[in-house]
Amino acid sequence: MKKIANRAKHDAKPAKGFDLRMSCEAARAIRQHARGSSKAEVCGVLVGSEQEGATIVEASIPGANAVQGGAHVTFTQDTWEHIYRIKDRDYPEARIVGWYHSHPGFGVFLSDHDTFIHKNFFSSAQQVAWVYDPHSDEEGCFGWVGERLQRLAKITLADERGGEGAGETGKPEPLLTDTGEDEFAADSSNKNLPEPPLSEGQALLRTGFTLLTYASTLLIGFFVCWFLFPHFVPVPVDARTGQILYGAPAAVPSEGQNGAASGKGDNPAGQSASPASQPTTPAPPPQGGKGKP
Repeated sequence: MKKIANRAKHDAKPAKGFDLRMSCEAARAIRQHARGSSKAEVCGVLVGSEQEGATIVEASIPGANAVQGGAHVTFTQDTWEHIYRIKDRDYPEARIVGWYHSHPGFGVFLSDHDTFIHKNFFSSAQQVAWVYDPHSDEEGCFGWVGERLQRLAKITLADERGGEGAGETGKPEPLLTDTGEDEFAADSSNKNLPEPPLSEGQALLRTGFTLLTYASTLLIGFFVCWFLFPHFVPVPVDARTGQILYGAPAAVPSEGQNGAASGKGDNPAGQSASPASQPTTPAPPPQGGKGKP
């Protein structure tokens, strides 16, 4: 990517001779804004005042409607209109002393595109560029040192509530709820934020999973009903006798065949007896004559 390719060129040693003082609240707001977008860059401006040899950052204004990408961010006309509207309403006496943007996973440096933005929109000698990486929690600031735009060596974070004595706030110890969570830990302002839009692949995966869940539920319900409730099975029945037919009906002999069978006598096969099969009686011996023993 463009920013990664140019990273080594901007990893110069921190410059000396420029002092930046930033409010802790302004730094916290920048980090919170950047952590809300872990894949695309975000931007905004720094408001405060300028003193001899130092830039004072009192607050930050997030840049709405900026053109965002994974490796770049651009201020649009709508972004500037939003920034000046918030500045005139909340910080009428302050001035724009710089800008900030995030590098999600890229580290702290200024790319060629970032340098172009700074030279064309924040070219004052004491305007600065704050860079924050929400993945590594690294942050740094760049400013003009002579003719060069370099990373500043000295950054001071100022706490507006500094000097407050211990135990003078009057706040009790936080109580734990039944769920074991700190009742002051949850930020109610984030409860009404809309969910981030799903990508096309995530939407298709969710739809397929939903259809598979419905189909599995219907199939399980069908088998439960089949085994728990009585069901009907069609059975063939003889219309004349009312008996259940388990197979093909046997052949019934006709009347002619019955008569032929009855005319055969006791032979069920209808065949006449063979003479050889009849018993024979031997002839009696002759009476008297020579034949007498």
